[in-house]
Amino acid sequence: MALLDLLDLPRRPDTPEEAPLWIGGRETAAADGAVHDDVNPATAAVLARVHRAGGADVDRAVEAARAAQPAWAAMGLAERAARLAELGRRVTAEAERLGLLDARDGGTAVGSMTASAAKGGKFLQTIAGVAPELHGRTIPATPAGLHFTEPAPWGVVGAVCAYNHPTLFACMKIAPALAAGNAVVLKPAEQTPLSPLVVASLASDLLPAGVLSVVSGGAETGAALVAHRDVPRISFTGSLPTGLAVQAAAGSSGVLKSVTLELGGKNPIVIFGDVDPATAAAAVVKGSNFARVGGQSCGATSRLLIHASIAEEVVARVVEQTETIRIGMPDDPATDMGCMVSHAHRDRILGYVRTGLAEGGNLRTGGEPPDDPALAAGAFVRPAVFDSVDHGATLAADEIFGPVLAVTAWTDPARAVEMANDTPYGLTASIWCNDIDRALHAARSIDAGYVWVNDVEVRYPGVPFGGWKQSGIGKELGLVDDIVSHTRSKAISVSVRPSR
Repeated sequence: MALLDLLDLPRRPDTPEEAPLWIGGRETAAADGAVHDDVNPATAAVLARVHRAGGADVDRAVEAARAAQPAWAAMGLAERAARLAELGRRVTAEAERLGLLDARDGGTAVGSMTASAAKGGKFLQTIAGVAPELHGRTIPATPAGLHFTEPAPWGVVGAVCAYNHPTLFACMKIAPALAAGNAVVLKPAEQTPLSPLVVASLASDLLPAGVLSVVSGGAETGAALVAHRDVPRISFTGSLPTGLAVQAAAGSSGVLKSVTLELGGKNPIVIFGDVDPATAAAAVVKGSNFARVGGQSCGATSRLLIHASIAEEVVARVVEQTETIRIGMPDDPATDMGCMVSHAHRDRILGYVRTGLAEGGNLRTGGEPPDDPALAAGAFVRPAVFDSVDHGATLAADEIFGPVLAVTAWTDPARAVEMANDTPYGLTASIWCNDIDRALHAARSIDAGYVWVNDVEVRYPGVPFGGWKQSGIGKELGLVDDIVSHTRSKAISVSVRPSR
């Protein structure tokens, strides 16, 4: 089938179509014929049979990238930017169909996935717009000489995506790397491979064959890409355990690599006692990302650390608002929250709910599948809100990556900051306080790479996003900085002879 036909799935539910790899500018079968069923987690029906790239397929993709990259880089920055802008327009034009495909592929509500796909198209266009800002600099190192730097592409970039925003993450990975003059081999998440294949197909007449390849598959595919000796630059988004595996695979290659890791978080939202309870509750529900992606978000504020004086009123409001979230089929426009990405992940979340109860947490709402018979076949779970969670409990420590909120009350601001920092992660934090001095002190004291004050779960283009500690290495969304991170700086010194 043509990859663009994926936008119309399911076309024949009783006969799933095949989704081939995209290598060298065309659709191609996996070398060993391996395929896996890509399942709609809301219905358990097979959406497509996706080709599974092995080591030989990764080798083919990297070889095609190496062959195509020099001409792509030589095309010039302005022409590359123009082509990326056009790809962005195409993604934007298909945002509704891409969003619907992502909703069926990953289980998240179609409204959220459509907005996410549109954001991906916008990001491509934004990167194209700022690309002319990529430049070197002159350095007055000597009075007579000419000393300057030039940014140069790495060559081939290996990009590995997470499952929660398939179209957006594909666009975010390829845009700065291509703008810088690299070729890209993209490995989408095993659970949500379809829209990245469509994005590559949309670019078929814009990018020289081989400049962008998509190799779908599992952990073995990612490992082959990361460890490939001809892939010097790696960009990964996913969990901490997989990020550590990426580092190990990169090291095992026997060659040095530049590695960016955007990993997980156990992010606190810290609310002081002077905040209006209604405002606080709305912030907590928004930050939890229950409705947007079912809590499956690295930046979601899944720990509520709240002043004891307003804790009960705020939690009551959070429970009330959480219970109004409409859980339904992901492709229904009226749905607020769809299902988890897989039944296995749903079961993992239910296991955490049982652990929370066993450790003494007070479950105020949710934490079980909905009782709607129409949803019985899917990986659905109602958002869980626990209060009275001990700071040392599992719910307060582990990244669950699902719709589970752990609430812990405090009375001492110093203790609130201490609890916020008592985690190996350091991705995001949100501070709510009407005293700007207290708010800024807390923001500067919390070990996280991205901190909101009286705001939550909004990422602004141009403001670099990335974590501290075990939440990652490097930043994204810095726009020009994103492009620069996909280049190497070359210094050139010219000895200028005296004029005769």
